[in-house]
Amino acid sequence: MVSISAMREVIMVAKRLDEKNLVNAFEGNVSILRDGYLYITPSGKNKALLTEEMIAVFDAEGQQVGGIVPASSELKMHRAVYEMRDNICGIVHAHPPCLTAYALCAKSFYSEAHAEMLWDHKCIEVVPYGRPGSDNIYIGVKPILDKGRDVMLLANHGALAVGKTVFDAMNKMESVENAAKISILAKLIGEPCALPKEEVQALLAI
Repeated sequence: MVSISAMREVIMVAKRLDEKNLVNAFEGNVSILRDGYLYITPSGKNKALLTEEMIAVFDAEGQQVGGIVPASSELKMHRAVYEMRDNICGIVHAHPPCLTAYALCAKSFYSEAHAEMLWDHKCIEVVPYGRPGSDNIYIGVKPILDKGRDVMLLANHGALAVGKTVFDAMNKMESVENAAKISILAKLIGEPCALPKEEVQALLAI
């Protein structure tokens, strides 16, 4: 049975990401996989104005069974990523300004000066470029997921976060974007002071 609560969770996360300027009407999408149904934000709609009937719902056979507007153009990517690891039940694809800047430079985000970043997220690697909406955009995702990583950059595009819930994915996206912002600001002030090598290795091992 289609879940109203799942629709509401998608809307809640989409609105929060919009408030934080991490998504907009034309960039970013949010989805949940629950009880065989995939719930995803619609294409081209303002994330702050979503309603339950706008959330596209698909059954296990890939048939749309809910929603009055077309699904996000990144539906293919969401479907594929759910198949890549069995503990993924929520996905956030966003265009956070700082992380997207790294993505446009095809440069991984890694900081040996930021203890919490190392502890929580290790290194935010870059998935090779694939045209938005195509199968190629997610080809490089699985090798990163297989390392146990939950956040990555999509080259020349944006960022992707997965989680056991959609709130988990959202929290990780917000955390990494904040760390990237801090890193950029620190470099404007001077050269960030790296932690001792043994401390870096200890944090990476957690």
